[in-house]
Amino acid sequence: MKNAIFLLSLSLAVCLIGCSNKHENPQKPNIIYVLADDLGYGDLESFNPDCKISTPNLNNMATAGMIFTDAHTSSAVCTPTRYGILTGRYNWRSRLKRGVLNGRSKALIPESRSTVASILHKQGYNTAFIGKWHLGWDWAQKSLDPRDEKIRFIKNIENIDYSLPVTNSPNDLGFDYAFGHAGSLDMAPYVYVENGMATTIPDSISENKSKYTWWREGPISKDFIHEDVTPNFFRRSFAYIKEKAKEEKPFFLYLALPSPHTPILPTEEWQEKSGLNPYGDFVMMVDDYMGQLISVIKAAGIEENTLLIFTSDNGCSPQADFEILKEKGHNPSFIYRGHKADIFEGGHRVPFIVKWPNRIEKGLVSNEIICTTDLMATCAEIAGYSLSDNEAEDSYSMLPLFEQKILDSPFREATIHHSIKGSFAIRKGEWKLIMCPGSGGWSFPRPDDAAIDSLPDIQLYNLKNDPGETTTLQASNTPKVEELRSLLVKYIVEGRSTPGEPQKNDSIDFEWKEIGFIE
Repeated sequence: MKNAIFLLSLSLAVCLIGCSNKHENPQKPNIIYVLADDLGYGDLESFNPDCKISTPNLNNMATAGMIFTDAHTSSAVCTPTRYGILTGRYNWRSRLKRGVLNGRSKALIPESRSTVASILHKQGYNTAFIGKWHLGWDWAQKSLDPRDEKIRFIKNIENIDYSLPVTNSPNDLGFDYAFGHAGSLDMAPYVYVENGMATTIPDSISENKSKYTWWREGPISKDFIHEDVTPNFFRRSFAYIKEKAKEEKPFFLYLALPSPHTPILPTEEWQEKSGLNPYGDFVMMVDDYMGQLISVIKAAGIEENTLLIFTSDNGCSPQADFEILKEKGHNPSFIYRGHKADIFEGGHRVPFIVKWPNRIEKGLVSNEIICTTDLMATCAEIAGYSLSDNEAEDSYSMLPLFEQKILDSPFREATIHHSIKGSFAIRKGEWKLIMCPGSGGWSFPRPDDAAIDSLPDIQLYNLKNDPGETTTLQASNTPKVEELRSLLVKYIVEGRSTPGEPQKNDSIDFEWKEIGFIE
């Protein structure tokens, strides 16, 4: 009897010790970050009660996890936002001050800069990138005879030597595995690159045979089929998850979709399913694949300790055809003004869903302002990595928000927004100061519209009272203008917006002087 009691006590002690250790040192979670391309805030039913696109799988993800109603990309277009996601740093601190890169651009992120992938790799993660890169990598070049007739025919684009490895690729920035294409799906060259090597050397020029969409002419490989690119990325992600789920090592997967960006290419089974237009069909297709992704995670037995994030790289593009969608009662920007490329909310306010059963309760809604740059600090805290002063200068850890901790102050002191033309805005609480007249992007009034001349040079909005940015208040609230402008200047000059030692921006653009940022 005494032996039985002793063994029972010993078992209980071992159990308690094991449980205690498990609580104190929980296994690091798998992290999957899915980035849609040009998906609007109003394109998901969880964010827009008037949404006319059916998105049941992302609805279920939202119900099973947490949504953020005030989430923002660091830019209103894709390349700069992707820079911010991977580096935790605003893009305009780099050489990219406006616009986006193309399929042949040089690498934007130097190997010396830390990324989400590199810090997680150091902390024992297997890291993978699958999808649309759009951050530049260095194609190998070949010498061409300037008299070669081919140069005139292909507009100097065949000086790339596809048989040689690319350099400054995702694999040089912390990713153990990388598979994707260089730019947007409408940007040549149309070539898959896997771990630095083209999977097939292009041997022809692409032809746009679609009835309702477009892409630019350029070299294309036989294994690159535009309509199959999104499905291919998901299939490869499914295979990666199944493989890595069998290992004890945690993994990080950055799945960067090329959809629903142009070319708008819903596969045959999804065409005309939305009752709206091809864009609506494409969004439904993405939602379905997200459902399949979640099922793969669950079947692999890793659902409980997998942090899954779904968001978009900026607002919806006018290529979605807002007029047709409006006629059918759907607004991709919901109640917000503008769309992709704009400094207005429609340009950079995006849907943001997080699911992590082990740490996040079901059905949570956060109204805190967050930014896509916040991924790096979040991953660092989760993985137990101490960020240096020259890492993730504009990134805040979202972990306290996931755990519903009561904060003594707002999560972010302030957040900077950026348009395709390089226009700035700063958001602090309910106030937003825009440092340009008009949209700073593609919606009216555009920077080149004559109407700009009659508008004030800056705009001030109270988003709590005026979420549609209809009435600018800069003339009646000079103190708020000066407060926000001073904070914006501070963030720019100090090279960071988070606490820490000041850092240097990669370069200073002369246009900052023109708008009064730098003396």
